[in-house]
Amino acid sequence: MPDPPPDPLSDPLANPLARERAHLAASRAALRAMRADVEALDLRDVAANWVNAAALHHQVAERIKALADLSHTPLFFGRLDYLHAPGAEAAEGADGEPAAGGGSTDTFYIGRRHVHDADGDPMVIDWRAPVSQPFYQASKKTPMDIALRRRFGYTGGELTAYEDERLSDPAEEEQTSKLLQSEIERPRVGPMRDIVATIQPEQDEIVRAGIGGTVCVQGAPGTGKTAVGLHRVAYLLYAHRERLARSGTLVVGPNRSFLHYIEQVLPALGELQVAQATVEDLVARPATGVEVRGADPADVARIKGDARMAEVLRRALRSHVTPPTEPCVVVRGSRRWRVPAYEIEEIVAELLARDIRYGAARDALPQRIAHAVLVRMEQAGEAPDDRVQDAVARNPAVKAAVKTIWPPVDPAKLVLRLLSDADFLAAHADGILTDDEQKALLWAKPPRSVKSAKWSPPDAVLVDEAADLIERTHSLGHVVLDEAQDLSPMQYRAVGRRCTTGSATILGDLAQGTTPWATDSWEEALTHLGKPGSAVEELTQGFRVPREVIAYASRLLPAIAPGLSEATSIREAAGDFAVRAVDPAELDAAVIAACHEALTHEGSIGLIAADARIPALAAALAAEGLTHLAPGEETSPEARLTLVPATLAKGLEYDYVVLDEPAAVVDGEPDERTGLRRLYVALTRAVSGLTVIHAAPLPERLAP
Repeated sequence: MPDPPPDPLSDPLANPLARERAHLAASRAALRAMRADVEALDLRDVAANWVNAAALHHQVAERIKALADLSHTPLFFGRLDYLHAPGAEAAEGADGEPAAGGGSTDTFYIGRRHVHDADGDPMVIDWRAPVSQPFYQASKKTPMDIALRRRFGYTGGELTAYEDERLSDPAEEEQTSKLLQSEIERPRVGPMRDIVATIQPEQDEIVRAGIGGTVCVQGAPGTGKTAVGLHRVAYLLYAHRERLARSGTLVVGPNRSFLHYIEQVLPALGELQVAQATVEDLVARPATGVEVRGADPADVARIKGDARMAEVLRRALRSHVTPPTEPCVVVRGSRRWRVPAYEIEEIVAELLARDIRYGAARDALPQRIAHAVLVRMEQAGEAPDDRVQDAVARNPAVKAAVKTIWPPVDPAKLVLRLLSDADFLAAHADGILTDDEQKALLWAKPPRSVKSAKWSPPDAVLVDEAADLIERTHSLGHVVLDEAQDLSPMQYRAVGRRCTTGSATILGDLAQGTTPWATDSWEEALTHLGKPGSAVEELTQGFRVPREVIAYASRLLPAIAPGLSEATSIREAAGDFAVRAVDPAELDAAVIAACHEALTHEGSIGLIAADARIPALAAALAAEGLTHLAPGEETSPEARLTLVPATLAKGLEYDYVVLDEPAAVVDGEPDERTGLRRLYVALTRAVSGLTVIHAAPLPERLAP
């Protein structure tokens, strides 16, 4: 009986898709082998001591995690066929590994991590390698020596489709990638995912910008600015791993819900060593005893967040330095060495003029006094060395003089006194803050101690500023600051001092500034960060928000950010969009009906409402038997509806959004501009559809 004909879908020789599936299977096997090799390492007796052994075991454990094969995450998503094989130098990765066959091949599979076979030949190239860049940058106009760019489509972890672009073929017209479009529009369930397969040329340029400078990205809703920032961290860690491993990297987000939403992006790219924090986390200094338990009215918070407070704190701190009135007499053996008060005063004046940190100057003062003593010893014929100078600096008389002249200052106690003592505040805010501003800052009932005080978040930032004036804050190699438009000048300073010797990626949208102190310009924000003159890039092409939705939300731009360009969307589908007016008595029922309607679609659902409306809507959902999540809780196929207070919506996204009562969102803020900005944020959280339900009149710019 003759053999049956080969199955064209499974025979690698008969079908290109089958060949690609075979390469995927082989690549996954190679990745498993790479992990097994690391797991098999014998670490016994390879470290000099237990500290080194612990560090080595930790590094190996992290490497094992990084080599995990995520079954539902495509190992590679693209392929490049070069017209000419790139040279070995161009193809080499930043970590010294060959990016592809030492320049001996012209075909490269592009994926999330480097994978090689048992002989060390690469099977998948890291998307960050130089040889991978044409996957994102090449076009028909600029083919970058690429004959063919192939994109792959997946269902779960299974390779199901491919799509080719013959970039160097003049007979083939440029076309829109359907696979790229479907990947962008794929329903979202669970935390934020990486965009490594869909990075656009303008995004790629920002991602691959050098580590030497700070980059600020002004991005309209849906332009992928958050993803760009996270992928930039991953790229910098690839290109400058040793440097950043020593100095550290940090992602700063607006709140815990947001950080939870993005926390899986970097691990999916194999990067496990990036810390995440809010600004409140950054300035939390447990050693100071400051515990945030209170809140400030908006006008008071605005004053405390003003950059002028830095000078008030500086003056208050330096006021503790008292000019000497008596000489310092050092007794050594039978000799007495006298440094007159005027000479010590000259030393103090010089240290103050250098404007170094308070603590550093205080540490320098005893050495300077000791040096003056050594000069007298040498004049008397003695030959003292450095050990003698150190001994003199520790002399009780010198220590007593330093304590009187330049006493230690606790940063929390300094801020406590400024906010409690009207005379002390007036003395150091004179000419900086008005009398009314000073009165607003003072606590109505001064607390008895640092621990008993009900510190507010702006107070904690002031304490952090004071602590930095005393001792330098540790600087990291790179900091990503997302939703940066909402920070006060003092908060910018707090973030900036975490990267004084490093670089930063600043992400935000001026139109989405929803704090009373939101910045009006990136130039001003960059100055407060200590990075004036940094490059500002603008992303206006949206990939997430449907065309009709972004056009509707953009009606608010003239009122909330008149200088910004209106965002556009590459989404071909207009999206589901509806604005429905209902009677006040029917508002809750109409919202619930809209949620039921949204749940008939695939993907995540967000019900966004003014904070004051959340309890009523939660009760209505419960009465209807609709299970709902809180922001930050991970959606799943069984629980897809999230009830979102408008104040927590920033940075989040849902396939379908039901927006409850826009007027209530606006009225929930202290002023109309902030309210309209909050509404702009809420309107632009939708990926596939938006339904607006209102009983009260819509804001004027959104009215029919």
